[in-house]
Amino acid sequence: MAAAAQVHMCQTIFPAHTNYRGELGAGQLLKWIDTTACLAAEKHAGMPCVTASVDDIQFEETARVGQIISINAKVNRAFTTSMEVSVKVTLQDPLTTFQKLICVAFSTYVAKPLHNGKVDLKPVEFVTAQDFLEHTLAAERRKIRLDHERVCKNLVEECGMNSEQVCNQEEGAISTDLTHVQSTELVLPPHANHQGNTFGGQIMAWMETVAVISASRLCRLHPTLKSVDMFKFRGPSTVGDRLVFNAIVNNTFQKSIEVGVRVEAFNCEEWAKGQARHINSAFLIFNAVNEHGELITFPRVKSITKDGLRRYHGAIARKKIRLARKYILLKQEDNCTLDFWDRGNQADKIESNVTALTVLAEKPGWEMISTSLDYLYPLCSSLKLNPNPSSRKAKWIGVDRHIPNPASSHWPAKKIKMFTLEETDALSVKVEMQVRISSELAFSLLSDFRHHVQWAKHYSTCKVIQNVTEEDKIYHITSISINGNKPDDFLILVSQRKPCKTGDPYIIAVRSVALTSVPPSENYCRREIKCAGFLIYPDGNSSFVSYCIQGTPGVMPYVAATLDGSSKSIEDTASGCIHFLELQSSTMDCI
Repeated sequence: MAAAAQVHMCQTIFPAHTNYRGELGAGQLLKWIDTTACLAAEKHAGMPCVTASVDDIQFEETARVGQIISINAKVNRAFTTSMEVSVKVTLQDPLTTFQKLICVAFSTYVAKPLHNGKVDLKPVEFVTAQDFLEHTLAAERRKIRLDHERVCKNLVEECGMNSEQVCNQEEGAISTDLTHVQSTELVLPPHANHQGNTFGGQIMAWMETVAVISASRLCRLHPTLKSVDMFKFRGPSTVGDRLVFNAIVNNTFQKSIEVGVRVEAFNCEEWAKGQARHINSAFLIFNAVNEHGELITFPRVKSITKDGLRRYHGAIARKKIRLARKYILLKQEDNCTLDFWDRGNQADKIESNVTALTVLAEKPGWEMISTSLDYLYPLCSSLKLNPNPSSRKAKWIGVDRHIPNPASSHWPAKKIKMFTLEETDALSVKVEMQVRISSELAFSLLSDFRHHVQWAKHYSTCKVIQNVTEEDKIYHITSISINGNKPDDFLILVSQRKPCKTGDPYIIAVRSVALTSVPPSENYCRREIKCAGFLIYPDGNSSFVSYCIQGTPGVMPYVAATLDGSSKSIEDTASGCIHFLELQSSTMDCI
């Protein structure tokens, strides 16, 4: 494996890089970001690379003449032919210690070998815990990326685009047709990269320029780019192409405005025939300030064309997705169960579910508090077995299995380790187990939570409420009564992920969600799981299973007894899990 390729670039901001206010132009910054990220991708691949897409970018700060831009790009993960590159941009003032984050971006690059040879990129070695985290999250971001268009399409339909709704009924609304801007650029050698293709950063800069003009036609001010809703490169262009940029305001939202930009390419022959190649699209979000430095409120817009209505409702859908993502990142964990599940936020909830478990498992500071041996016989009752010591037989789901004698040297004993992690606002628990079963089978059995009723003593019932995707399901679980109190119930999202590459773990992530279709019942006390789940690693013919859970008032009653030493409920449950998995494996072997 190769260490993650990194490239660092520093740029001093000169007047030529700025706008009329002396601020660094967003187009110029996008050029620098794309250049640095491409260099990192090519450093890892050892061959030319082209930009495939750039994820959402949120610009937090503006830079001015004389300040320094520091850009660090690093390859997070290599897939077969593509790579994810993360870019962090910071602002430095040479006269002070002033330093701030401008933005973080994630770009996807595709390797383009000479003579169209076969590509199989080498994997990235993660040296630090942060490397491992980004490596894992890259796969989740890729899944979100690929599913973005479908989610947006569903939301557009939900917003009523297919109905007879028209968005021009508001008094004083401005027609979006008045904001349409078209600009044509001839691709010259200085605009091309070292491969002869139009430099992706240059295209993004041109897109930003035409989008600014479109937005200014609505607000009559100089707007400022605040965020980008993904650049997607659909095809290449080369020196000599004519690039036609069409920009138009899609919708306004109080203090922000969305402008859509579409880029089409023509060579000389296509130009004469009017045969366009759609090579890029993006949605850019602007705001604007008045002479007092206050954000202005944009006027409402209207459209009477079918395409205008599609753009109008598409902007609403994208706004909903952006807000859901921002809410998930910024919301307080204590409000988790108030965060209802809907189409607009399901992709981000799924991503945050996998992300949270990965982050929790890799946090430093886990302290081992106990190591215990796992013996089969004392746990028979928890596994709903009926042991008969005289015959040393146990009947389980219709299959007779031999149980070793406790006095025998062949009695199976395995270590179960338990760890805790104390943080300012949380106490988390981790249990590590060795299981004599393949990791693939362990993943199959543990990812279906209906099986957990057979070994988790506190489970009473478990059923699937919603199949979100093949890998993501929502379960409703009821528990037994603890200490004579009202029984609890949980509504959880379970996200299961198979390894993308050899050496990656199987992941089963768990978090609470809320559904209007399954409200809290007076018969149960609705409890919350902030973050929990399994990481399953292959170990020859065995598996190494790590279970993590972040403590909340809802789950602490199930672990508190173990932490204070009054019982070994977690170790007992872990033993039950081990024996359930191994007995299932033995049963399958018999069948």
